[in-house]
Amino acid sequence: MSSRIVALEEDLLPDGRRTRGFLLAQDGIEAVVNLYGARLTALRVAGLSVVLGHDAIGDYVGEPGYLGATIGRYANRIVGGRFSLDGAKVAIPPNNGPNALHGGPVGFDQAVWQVAAIGSDAEEGLLVSHRSEDGDQGFPGRMEVAVRYSLAPDGTLGIGYDARADRPTVVNLTNHAYFNLDGEGGGDILDHVLEIGAEAFTPVDATLIPTGEIRPVAGTPFDFRTPQPIGARIGAPDEQLRIAGGYDHNFVLREPAVPGMPRPAARLASPRSGLGLEVLTTEPGLQLYTGNVMGPPQRGRQGGTLRRHGALCLETQHFPDSPNRPHFPSTVLRPGAAFRSRTLYRFLTRR
Repeated sequence: MSSRIVALEEDLLPDGRRTRGFLLAQDGIEAVVNLYGARLTALRVAGLSVVLGHDAIGDYVGEPGYLGATIGRYANRIVGGRFSLDGAKVAIPPNNGPNALHGGPVGFDQAVWQVAAIGSDAEEGLLVSHRSEDGDQGFPGRMEVAVRYSLAPDGTLGIGYDARADRPTVVNLTNHAYFNLDGEGGGDILDHVLEIGAEAFTPVDATLIPTGEIRPVAGTPFDFRTPQPIGARIGAPDEQLRIAGGYDHNFVLREPAVPGMPRPAARLASPRSGLGLEVLTTEPGLQLYTGNVMGPPQRGRQGGTLRRHGALCLETQHFPDSPNRPHFPSTVLRPGAAFRSRTLYRFLTRR
């Protein structure tokens, strides 16, 4: 298959906004990115559809799972939606019980992004951008954000992020794709084998806010330093698993050998399909979410139902609630500086 990027037909969202998808194809892997939420709506590898999605772009509007979306300004949770920055108090409207989740009620996942550049082929990629004005969801400063999607010939999907602001603010960007390496409708992911390059994780309270502790994974069901089936310990009598209904936790990744270069964060493999996924990132954390709460029954692609544990997220990120935790890696972005991160999803097929 030749490398290419194809602009798809325009779609109309229920509120009248226009959006468009783009197909990126490269040597047996195809990805579809839609401007609504800068969202990965489809990913086909070795003939399998390996991310959850909907048939129509309008079905993503109002769905609670953030399927495939770019998340910002602040991925994950901020306690009470409140923090202080340079002595000034900031308030984000809560949208997840008492806390702010994924940027507040109207996050980047609900914006129609703009096309900034279309490469000559899939490896050069698609660059999309969004301007978040000063005060958007309570966050200070006007922020300019760009996300580049690209496909490499070795079966790697790259997602790169760049953000700049005109006032001190915070930023935490990620993608919320749900993976099932057996393909959509292939059952749950409990037999998928996972390895995470982390010696510690951040435990949470009853509302899934980090307690501030950085706890070693050794001797816990969170020890994925060697490959483990996800379902092997997901039902263990562990308070953290009980709180989340499974895994919904941030893992503290090992330091990179070369700062600023993506290093291995996780490996996922399906014993049924033989498909593997390696995640490399520049980010300090990885949120493992095993689809514990998919909300009300939702219609998936081709009439399927999005089910509990039907897929998992491997969200590369800074840590949850970092603005309130000075000992966590800082998420502060200041004028004149740039936030940059890159994550690679490398697919491996059994020969």
